Amino acid sequence: QVQLVESGGGLVQPGGSLRLSCAASGVTFSTYVMKWYRQAPGKERELVAGIASTGGNTIYASSVKGRFTISRDNSKNTVCLLMTNLNRENRAVYYCSIPRKNYWGQGTPVTVSS
Repeated sequence: QVQLVESGGGLVQPGGSLRLSCAASGVTFSTYVMKWYRQAPGKERELVAGIASTGGNTIYASSVKGRFTISRDNSKNTVCLLMTNLNRENRAVYYCSIPRKNYWGQGTPVTVSS
């Protein structure tokens, strides 16, 4: 059974940082592109960042480029999203995904508020 379990969300002040993690099981993790998506209240789910199976290539939404960093550790079956200089527009539920297989985690909420 495939499981993607996100963690690390929470409440952070504007300008602060959070590190999200996603632990995968039941899947050959190292063979798949991994992506982080988010869904803000009242909005469509959108791509935040993606990373190639080997970790060599990454992509970012323009709104987060330079502030967010995606990384992966294939030895631990984990993918992380380091988010810095957060602002209120970054409030959303963040999901990790294996898009090729349409696998999704349950999401972890991020709230940015003073």
